[in-house]
Amino acid sequence: MYITETIIQSARGKEYRTVLLRRSYRVGRQVKNDTLANLSHCQPEEIAALRLALKHKGDLSVLGTLRESVDLQEGPSVGAAWTVYAVARRVGIIAALGTGRPGKLALWQVMARVLDQGSRLSAVRLAQHTAATDILGLRQGFDENDLYDNLAWLADKQKAIERQLFRARCPGVKPELFLYDVTSSYFEGSHNVLAAWGYNRDKKNGKKQVVLGLLCDAQGDPVTVEVFTGNTSDPATMASAVRRAAQDFGCQRVTWVGDRGMIKSAQIADLHEQKFYYITAITKPQIETLLKAGSLQMSLFDEKVGEVAVDGVRYVLRRNPQRADEMARTRQGKQASLEKWRHSKNI
Repeated sequence: MYITETIIQSARGKEYRTVLLRRSYRVGRQVKNDTLANLSHCQPEEIAALRLALKHKGDLSVLGTLRESVDLQEGPSVGAAWTVYAVARRVGIIAALGTGRPGKLALWQVMARVLDQGSRLSAVRLAQHTAATDILGLRQGFDENDLYDNLAWLADKQKAIERQLFRARCPGVKPELFLYDVTSSYFEGSHNVLAAWGYNRDKKNGKKQVVLGLLCDAQGDPVTVEVFTGNTSDPATMASAVRRAAQDFGCQRVTWVGDRGMIKSAQIADLHEQKFYYITAITKPQIETLLKAGSLQMSLFDEKVGEVAVDGVRYVLRRNPQRADEMARTRQGKQASLEKWRHSKNI
């Protein structure tokens, strides 16, 4: 095995250098040569290293005593970024975003959130230490301003992307059960058009916020997310999600699951309009109303599940012993506080 180097000069004076890794062997009395690899793209130091290894192939231990300096350098990280890229391709994210530059930048923002969960600037820095441009096939680099502009593109394409992801995940039968809930996120700045004062879940006094509604399928996989102004009440966000399930995703027989603060009279009317079903919990005043009307009896609240249908609504009942113990401890605590206060006044 040996290395050959050939330099050919064209008529215009341009030189073409070809470096090949070859081997010689005999077939009878005839000597033949094969090309094993084209090394023309390799760096000079890489070719020199191969020449050195071939020179001492009979005793590689000699390489450890050579005085030639060896410079070790770490290249861009590949493993983690490639793994996330492969998963994104498998679940259909790459197909949904497209192969254009905006789609590739959006894909990197998704990958960066999985790998680092930082800002746009941190996503740029992460790309500089990984093989991001090679994995994504980007011909030119990008900075944080490109990623911020890309967020606007992503917002414009959101519905189309979500529809394609939904079709890829549910190619046949449409889901019949959806889970919906909301949360909020505060802002440090003051120039977001949706930022407003509202119910502050983050306990960040003096900060405006936005409200976010997340719709998931029965497995808990996200289907769509929507951002609302920070002063939007939880139930008011649900009508939009109901319309999207019916119109954008083409679902016809759906059961919605939400807490008692989410699914109220107005939301039930929206669900009935689309011929959807719902599962929720009823409030204490609603229970008292049903008890007074005789629709429910206290004897139904047992540790075994009971069922009653009233005016087309199905009620599933059960006494929760853990909740009963919690309420008993709360009453005892309040009673003890009241006794302590009364005792202090009588002294």
